[in-house]
Amino acid sequence: MSAASPALAFFAEPWCATHPLTAHDRAVMTQVRAMAEPQKGQMRGVAARPTFDALIQHTTAPDGVTWRADRVGGVHGWWCEPVSAPADVAILHLHGGWFNWGSAEAYHHIVGQIARSAGAKAFVPDYRLAPEHPFPAGADDARACLDGLLDLGLRAVAVTGDSAGGNLALGLLASAQAGRLVGAAVLSPVTDLTLSGESWTGRAEADPFFVRDQAEGLINAYLAGHDPADPAASPLFSGLAGLPPVRVHVGDDEVLRDDSLNYVQRAVAAGVDAQVDVWAGMPHGFLGSVGQLDAADAELALLGAFLAQRLSTVRAG
Repeated sequence: MSAASPALAFFAEPWCATHPLTAHDRAVMTQVRAMAEPQKGQMRGVAARPTFDALIQHTTAPDGVTWRADRVGGVHGWWCEPVSAPADVAILHLHGGWFNWGSAEAYHHIVGQIARSAGAKAFVPDYRLAPEHPFPAGADDARACLDGLLDLGLRAVAVTGDSAGGNLALGLLASAQAGRLVGAAVLSPVTDLTLSGESWTGRAEADPFFVRDQAEGLINAYLAGHDPADPAASPLFSGLAGLPPVRVHVGDDEVLRDDSLNYVQRAVAAGVDAQVDVWAGMPHGFLGSVGQLDAADAELALLGAFLAQRLSTVRAG
């Protein structure tokens, strides 16, 4: 982080927690960057779906978790169920993939890790993807899935999501009636489809995976001409007052970093219990390297503790 970075003002705020890069993670990321550099910005369009799923599936499977396919609210997906998880609470996880990629099956190890850490079962739906199903199809499926979970008689539901799924999770949080969700924990959420964050320039070189015109193509396929500043599409611009607690995690080496910082700044100003954790040297999606990166292990522990606290607080009440 250079001394000239506008993000330094955020890092001094009490709602922004920063985590240093460990020596172990520095060595691992040196290898990751060497492998990723030739492919930076190359994943585009629907042709990238098999490659994306293959990358996501590399996450280590957690012990003590079983998986089963199901339909919730009419949306197909997968349950990730830790041993001895309570029957009356659940996590709804909305997967990433820039609105164009990703599947519930590919994500079941990552979501299983979150579920195990939180001690709660989680459902990850196969919401409809662009360009075949542009905005607001994915958001509509997320709402239908939440309705389906609540129809099961659950006492508490928390929502999680990563990247584009973080966008859908925060959008769902803003649209849900009070009491429907007990909290949200999102990873590198895409909160601003206008791409106005300074990190699109300031972290362009540091980000090992994405470039601006690549993201623009994927977002255009999703929006299909819809206004990117519509609060229903960009949670950064939505009304945030009255939301339940929100936790956001992001790598410092992401073009999407400021999507997280700007969102949490606005949420805190609106009176929300919100915090962002910024992980030095980490790229987009680093939770997928749980068991390999110190930062991923620490992030997972924080996610699990927050989700367990939110779900248990409501159950006890």
